[in-house]
Amino acid sequence: MIKYKIHPLADVQTNKIGEGTTIWQFSVVLKQAQIGANCNINALTLIENDVIIGDNVTVKSGVQIWDGLRIENNVFIGPNVTFTNDFTPRSKQRPAEFLKTIIKHQASIGASATIIGGLTIGAYAMIGAGSVVTKDVPNYALVYGNPAKQHGWVCECGTKLNKLTCLSCNKVYTMINNALTEQNRTEQNSRK
Repeated sequence: MIKYKIHPLADVQTNKIGEGTTIWQFSVVLKQAQIGANCNINALTLIENDVIIGDNVTVKSGVQIWDGLRIENNVFIGPNVTFTNDFTPRSKQRPAEFLKTIIKHQASIGASATIIGGLTIGAYAMIGAGSVVTKDVPNYALVYGNPAKQHGWVCECGTKLNKLTCLSCNKVYTMINNALTEQNRTEQNSRK
């Protein structure tokens, strides 16, 4: 019984694919790649060998996921996002080791963004379309531009925060040691 769906026009060489995942036409997935459950790998994608993709990940069309990428659960990668994994690329020369890039859980990367190799994109971070990301992105950060700069914070639901409060779902956040964290409900109620 097949637990995942592979379009007949896809070239999928790995069998490390989680239940409920769909891989669409003209996608190439190399033999050692690992893809979690309930993922949606859209058409015209390439996934190399040294790649681990978590559960519930969406990869839109036109994305190449090169060796060294680690994508955690519930990540969204928009169409034509570009990842790099080598600071000194040359034809017919491979580095001793490719740069490792980590996309933390629930992060979203907008269409046509470029992520330079060796970075970490924080949990729940939001990368604007067309951005060029050249440095690590903190958890919950909203970044965009070329080069990408932080322009605020986003809630776990994806809405930009207004004074550390989400106007969509009413979650409240606080800064602790330069890191954004959600206040627990008891703390929120005691401040009212």
